[in-house]
Amino acid sequence: MFDPTEATLAQLRAALADGRLTALQLTRWYLDRIDRHNAELCAVIEVNPDAEAEAARLDAGPVRGPLHGIPVLLKDNLDTADRMHTTSGSTVMLGSRPARDATVVARLRAAGAVLLGKANKTSWILGPAGWSARGGQTRNPYDTARSPHGSSSGSAVGVAANLCAVALGTETIGSILGPAAANCLVGVKPTTGLTSRAGMVPGIPSFDSIGPLARTVTDAADVLSVIAGPDPLDGATDGVPTLDYRSFLGGDGLRGARIGVPRKVFSGYSEAADAVTEAALEDMARAGAVIVEGTDIPSADEFTTDPAFGTVVMNETTHALGQYLARTPGDHPRSIAALVEANRENAAVELAHFEQDTLEMLAAFTPDLDDPAYRDALATVRRMGGADGIDAVLAEHRLDALVMPTCPPPWLIDMVEGDPEPHGAALAPGMAGYPAISVPAGWTDGLPVGITFTGKAFSEPVLLRLAHAFEQVRPSRRPPGR
Repeated sequence: MFDPTEATLAQLRAALADGRLTALQLTRWYLDRIDRHNAELCAVIEVNPDAEAEAARLDAGPVRGPLHGIPVLLKDNLDTADRMHTTSGSTVMLGSRPARDATVVARLRAAGAVLLGKANKTSWILGPAGWSARGGQTRNPYDTARSPHGSSSGSAVGVAANLCAVALGTETIGSILGPAAANCLVGVKPTTGLTSRAGMVPGIPSFDSIGPLARTVTDAADVLSVIAGPDPLDGATDGVPTLDYRSFLGGDGLRGARIGVPRKVFSGYSEAADAVTEAALEDMARAGAVIVEGTDIPSADEFTTDPAFGTVVMNETTHALGQYLARTPGDHPRSIAALVEANRENAAVELAHFEQDTLEMLAAFTPDLDDPAYRDALATVRRMGGADGIDAVLAEHRLDALVMPTCPPPWLIDMVEGDPEPHGAALAPGMAGYPAISVPAGWTDGLPVGITFTGKAFSEPVLLRLAHAFEQVRPSRRPPGR
């Protein structure tokens, strides 16, 4: 049988098309990998009981689309109207029964994907990245003592360890980019509104997006082409074009590209990440890119000091999560207050390591999305990230994109103190709602390091072109154990 290890989507499609592989064989191969490795990695929170049957039906029918027969993992905050659960890593949400697939999930099914299972994620109780009460502690396949980063930890580890072909993650700020870097993957955080969030357990709706985690830029572009586009269930997607993002790849993508390097705030926190980034910049320059220094983001110092972001979090998360709990069918807590109480009743499992301070704070808060203070705060955050942030520096220096270290190398998992203070590239594009792509860039002491390309709203075609060209001149993807 064709060996799917590290195979690209194009290679899998070719093997499926010429009979070297069937969808059922491929699905069983990944299920066997999960059976052998997931006990150690805790990446997959649940296997789809109908995955093999779905694959067999695909083998018996016509080709549905570009992902026909391709097994995909879904982060456990994306609704599926099937026999799988959608729990956001919580045991008290096991009775949740969504009435319909999330829009991105429905698009995967329509494109012929096999839904292999749900991936573990960081709990909304927080704690270490990748820990949830239902799924346990997801572990980095390059060193299981180290963090997989979060919150799309299981999705990333699943792809990195070849437990699936590709996966979907979600990002508010850093939840795709961080796990991509920590697990030697490509992670695409789309512009907020490029991919529908309908059927996603919400984080902060003004910043939430859903995107792919993959082993190559081409594979990520493949999946993004399937899931992006307008959706009447998510008003933020109005007017969004439907594009084949693979068409923007190829050619001499770095030659003549003007790439800024914002150092204030976005470097200096990790010597190892800085060293890998400098080597990556040298390679880009040799490939013809124009590396532009002195391109700090003007508003960078405000990101962590202005209280506006906290105002947005409290109002939007409380409102959106409360709505999700209230409207989703099934036997589960119907409000944040009820969720807090259910966690207390199941404290031996849900609160075994950490308290639920954040949830309790949300439960005690009354959101008001019409409050001028909230609206002003949202405008302030958008200004800091966009008009006075990324947009300002791109315009001043006539840049195609900004590049910076994605985050530090994976740190040791600490079940007592939790994670270190967060640093990384995700804050600016997250606050602006702009796109970003993390790409493997190098190694330090056997651990992967990524860099992030970011730019203006809906600049995914430019960022994918640059990321793909960088991937060719500095190939750094390496499977665990090599």
